Amino acid sequence: MKKLLVVLLAVLVVLSFAKVQIQFWHAMGGNRIELIQSMADEFMKLHPDIEVKVQYTGSYRDTLNKLIAAVKAGNPPHIVQIYEIGTQVMIDGGIAIPMQDLIDKDKTFDIGKFMPQVLNYYKVNGKLYSMPFNSSNPILYYNKTLFKKAGLDPNHPPRTFEELLEYAKKLTVKDANGNIVQAGITWPLHAWFFEQFMAVQNAPLVDNNNGRTGRATKAVFNHEAALRFFKLWYELTKSGAMINTNKEDWDAADQYFVSQKVAMLITSTSDVAYLSKMAKEKGFELGTAFLPRPKEAKSGGVIIGGASLWLIGGHPDKETQAAWEFIKFMASPEMQIKWHTNTGYFPVRKDAVEMLLERGYYAENPHHLTALLQLLLSNQTYNTRGAIIGPFPQIRDIIETAIQRMLNDEMTPEEALKWAEKEATKAIKEYNEIYQ
Repeated sequence: MKKLLVVLLAVLVVLSFAKVQIQFWHAMGGNRIELIQSMADEFMKLHPDIEVKVQYTGSYRDTLNKLIAAVKAGNPPHIVQIYEIGTQVMIDGGIAIPMQDLIDKDKTFDIGKFMPQVLNYYKVNGKLYSMPFNSSNPILYYNKTLFKKAGLDPNHPPRTFEELLEYAKKLTVKDANGNIVQAGITWPLHAWFFEQFMAVQNAPLVDNNNGRTGRATKAVFNHEAALRFFKLWYELTKSGAMINTNKEDWDAADQYFVSQKVAMLITSTSDVAYLSKMAKEKGFELGTAFLPRPKEAKSGGVIIGGASLWLIGGHPDKETQAAWEFIKFMASPEMQIKWHTNTGYFPVRKDAVEMLLERGYYAENPHHLTALLQLLLSNQTYNTRGAIIGPFPQIRDIIETAIQRMLNDEMTPEEALKWAEKEATKAIKEYNEIYQ
């Protein structure tokens, strides 16, 4: 009898000290897998009673699809990183606990320390649904060394569509046989750039103020701002001044630039650290600048890209509370600084930026400052806050298909844009029939 009591007592002691285990799924590949794991390890040192099982689940789209499958199977993670365009479908799915609910209960958490430009994207109807984590926008990277070689001022990057076209043609080099050995520019064939260049011109993608004052019911991007960008892309390509990648091939665009096969690159600020490093290794001087816009266009700004952390419901309270502690940690100024300086995603907190300024970080790393200033100087409108659309991934596919057809001369820019808007509206209506 005594032995049994001792065993039971030992079991109770073990159970009382058992770690709370939570699952965290993310979509950050490459060396960022190790970086995120190191951040989780730091958290577990501070919280020895919590074990965070970190799992890389593929691309943003793969991660969202795996989450949907896990929810159906009844074994979803506690925390999942979802890209910005998944916001509406996550809200409609009703599987997440809104961040606002937890923030309102936690008096230790000050949301006022976060950058409003970042919060504005993830707030829907005034409510914050997810925690901003990795935020980015696109900037123009350019090779100052090749600018000088082409007789261009390396301290005057293109500021308008007109200048961008002019510079790209001047930076295009042909060999004796007329073959292009160096092009002017590239960017990934991805609809994100279409969205960003609409926002730069303060133009919408969908109705109801980009889905911000009511559920989007139709696409409205067949307008002059979109046509300007389609025509720019088409002319750059047909003149030989632009190298296009395969669909959504981010790495190829980076490699064209790093290998100096192109002189300019438009891509995410998340690549600032990598491109700065590679420029030094390859022996050329790197420049960065804001996105150019047409002379006649209205002044807008850039949209938050990247992803946020969602807290999935249906778990025991103890696990949910542990997950909330981990989310707060990942959004802390120290972790945001670590994430920012090792990637290029900018901090989502004002106090993190202040700390870096005090340390002189941006004086030593001006390309990180380019990204941050572009965001801070962007006009805050419904168009620059980004669209909220249910079938956003599908609409991106539609826009990318339209661009491919235009570049292959299967459609004119006008025809491609008209077709894309029609197909996008169809996708929105089909989605709304399910969720309304």
